[in-house]
Amino acid sequence: MAKEAKTNAMRMLERAKVAYTSHEYPHEEGQAVDGANVARLTGQDPARVFKTLVTQGADRNYYVFVVPVLAELDLKKAAKAAGVKSVAMIHVADINKVTGYIRGGCSPVGMKKQFVTVYDESCLAQQTMLVSGGRIGTQIECAPADLIKVTRGRTAAITQEHEA
Repeated sequence: MAKEAKTNAMRMLERAKVAYTSHEYPHEEGQAVDGANVARLTGQDPARVFKTLVTQGADRNYYVFVVPVLAELDLKKAAKAAGVKSVAMIHVADINKVTGYIRGGCSPVGMKKQFVTVYDESCLAQQTMLVSGGRIGTQIECAPADLIKVTRGRTAAITQEHEA
C-alpha cells in the first residue's frame, strides 16, 4: 500500500501531538465535493462533519468559521463572534491566495497565516469532528477541543436558526 501523503494540516496536528484519524473519499481530480456528500462518502453523521468558511471583515481582516456541513453561517452572528461590525464571504478565486488551500480542500488547520477562527458551538456536543484535511478527498477527525487549541480558536453560536 502506498504511504499516505501528508498535508500541511496533518503535519501541524502531528507537531502539536494531536491524535487524528484521516478519512479518504472518492472525488474527481480538482472537483470540490459538497459537505453533505462528504459526510455520505465517509459514512459519517453530517452533524460531525464541518466545513471551513473564510470571510473578510469590515476591518479588512480575514476570519475563519467552521460550521456543520448542513448548516449555514449567520453572517451577523459570525461578525459578533469575531468582534467586528460585519463579515462577508470571500470570493472563491481568493481562497488560495488567502489560505493556501483550494475550494473543497480548505482546512482550519495549517493556513498560510493564523486567522481568528470560530467554531460553531455545536461541535462541543461531538466526541470527535471531521474537517477538511487540506485537500479535496481527505478529511481529518479529532476531538473538537484539540482542533480549537491548535487553531487558537473559540466557539460561538454562528449558524442560522431553521424553523422545524
